[in-house]
Amino acid sequence: MASHDSPPPDSHDSPRPSHESPRPRTRPHPPLATLNDTARFHAGRRPDTPAVICEETTLTYAALHRESDRAMQALRAAGLAAGDRVAYLGKESERYYEILFACAKTGTVLVPVNWRLTSPEVGHVLQDSGTRLLFVEEEFRPVVENMPTAPPRQVIALDAAGGYDDWKAAHPGDGEPYAATRDTPVAQLYTSGTTGLPKGVVLAHRSFFAVADAMAEAGVDWIDWRAGDIALVGIPGFHIGGLWWAAQNFNAGTTVVAMRAFDGARAVSLIHRLGITTACVVPAMLRLMLTQPGVTEADFATLRKVVYGGSPISETLLEQSLAVFGCEFAQIYGLTETGNTAVCLPPAAHDPGSPLMQAAGRPYPGVRVRVIDDEGAPLPPGAVGEVCLSTPARMVEYWGLADRTAETLVDGWIRTGDAGFVDENGYVFIRDRIKDAILVAGENVYPAEIENVLEAHPGVAEAVVVGAPDDRWGEYVHAFVVPAGTDAPALRPRDLHTFLTPRLAAFKLPARYEFIDRAPRNPSGKILRRELRDRFWTGPGRNVN
Repeated sequence: MASHDSPPPDSHDSPRPSHESPRPRTRPHPPLATLNDTARFHAGRRPDTPAVICEETTLTYAALHRESDRAMQALRAAGLAAGDRVAYLGKESERYYEILFACAKTGTVLVPVNWRLTSPEVGHVLQDSGTRLLFVEEEFRPVVENMPTAPPRQVIALDAAGGYDDWKAAHPGDGEPYAATRDTPVAQLYTSGTTGLPKGVVLAHRSFFAVADAMAEAGVDWIDWRAGDIALVGIPGFHIGGLWWAAQNFNAGTTVVAMRAFDGARAVSLIHRLGITTACVVPAMLRLMLTQPGVTEADFATLRKVVYGGSPISETLLEQSLAVFGCEFAQIYGLTETGNTAVCLPPAAHDPGSPLMQAAGRPYPGVRVRVIDDEGAPLPPGAVGEVCLSTPARMVEYWGLADRTAETLVDGWIRTGDAGFVDENGYVFIRDRIKDAILVAGENVYPAEIENVLEAHPGVAEAVVVGAPDDRWGEYVHAFVVPAGTDAPALRPRDLHTFLTPRLAAFKLPARYEFIDRAPRNPSGKILRRELRDRFWTGPGRNVN
């Protein structure tokens, strides 16, 4: 794959902006290679430190190690061996993390299942993965019972009498773990499935260590984990962002605060009551916290850093967040296929009004980015094409899909399917999903650009832009707009057109506006753009003109 390569941030071939100069950094502990190492090391180093707080339950590092050992022994007694798939269908809890470490210790692979899925969707995940044992909360047992496919032969209730707690209790809290390496698969996460059937992304232990290790070696602290940190996991654990963030904090020996499911009021309360210092969220969660009645800067006084990503953020929301949260912000960009984050916009680059606020960020040390055209040829800085990433945290494969793996993972590079460019300083700018680009009279239009400008209008809470068929121009731009609230003045298309005209080229302006109550999203917070777009394309035989 020929292309333009952007040097990593620590390359001597690329000038480093002054605000990103590395600072000397000392590792808080010897480097760890696998989650097995993590459990053992911190149980010995800090046995009484809370590892997980969920609702009213606190699990120390000693207890996490002991209970995951018991679950490890129980998995072996159930006949599971290295490489077997173990699924978890339930909301966040301390049990989820016990099972994560138990899978690591047995060499089995954890398959977290999105609990918002329907029975057929859950059935696909379990059947596709070949899950041999399923842990399920009673709330979701009907989902399993109504699947069109047969459930796994072994199903363990997580929260019922005679279930998970009794299942593991008969086994000792010690044992010899599987001899995992950095390349041993440990998790299989299913992509959101906005197009086609979800694919199982297989991730090895290295996916949960590589980025932090590279930052430590280079002395970069764009994202960091400090002794005494208390970290909120806002993103669900069936999403790579939630699992990755929790793993980083476990690797560092800090405390993870897990919410059963995200709630804005509950999150604000937890931050204030527990003295939470760091958080990982998607932009929609920032908005939910900011709009809680009576919320003030004092509610977030203990926060020192917020890590956000998972979907684009408007500059307006980001500026509001910077003002109210009063802490450092780091934006991350990546895919499940890249093992989560591969690019970061560090706190020092979060300068309101700066062009860098439109960037996804720069690749971490050891990560490379390139941009290619439709033929795989290199594109120069500033030219929009498909963004490709090379990272040591990348996936092993798509489970059971050799052809799809070969299409996405090419010579060590992940083809992201995102349209963007790299500037002269190595900053990555994402314009949209390539498949969502709109072709208007031969001009490529990227919805994210229009949405960001629309959301700067005081009367707009959110905007989603799609392409619709047009006999004259090929496609036209259609904007779905969520008004800013009941107290906001009534919006008219003319008002929005007047607002956009000086801010966007004429061919980018929406031809039509439609007002909606809310934008459809998947559980990870990503807008289901296709759900809105597809209604325009039910008649034509193809999805572009």
